[in-house]
Amino acid sequence: MCKLPRGLVWGMPRVAGQIDRAKNEAILDATSDVIFERGLGAPLDEIARRAGVSKQTIYNHYGSKVDLMRALIERRAQSVTAPLDVPGAEAVPEASLTAYAEVLLKMVRLDRGVAFFRLLIESARRDAGLVQGVLPRGFAESHAKLAAFLAHETRDGRLAVPDPDQAADFFVGMVIGQHQLHGLLGLPSELSDERVASLAGEAARRFMMAYAP
Repeated sequence: MCKLPRGLVWGMPRVAGQIDRAKNEAILDATSDVIFERGLGAPLDEIARRAGVSKQTIYNHYGSKVDLMRALIERRAQSVTAPLDVPGAEAVPEASLTAYAEVLLKMVRLDRGVAFFRLLIESARRDAGLVQGVLPRGFAESHAKLAAFLAHETRDGRLAVPDPDQAADFFVGMVIGQHQLHGLLGLPSELSDERVASLAGEAARRFMMAYAP
């Protein structure tokens, strides 16, 4: 009998429409809680208990541990890119980029978000497949949405961005920079609400100046 790689398969693959949005959110919330308390080796029994669902429900929705971890990061990424989805966001790029940057900075200062990344870093040697499967694809949607936004602004003449993918990297790096590193190292955060608003606004303003048409 062939033994499947550790950490890759929990049960049956996801069946479309098998659980509703509320149950999905409950599973992700419970997963976040249990992982924050007990690490990436958090037992599925405890996640199911806190979510108020059966283990089989989780099996049916997520075919692997990688998928479940990725879903947590994708939900986080969707929160970050939400300002770009607001109707009319493309008409006010500086305001939209400021709002995007504010969400990024607020995520960086969250203890739970920092703890999750620490766990991934600590697990990189023990379970490289898990980390490699979660991180690259987990952030791809967020990066792609920002790059698409910059490309749209360029087509409409509000920006002149020759390489939207590269510019998206520049913007995110400029915003979170040392603040994410400070969080990962456990250093005190200086990101008050006022500081977040100031940094986000300045990053967006300078970015707009750098890529002015």
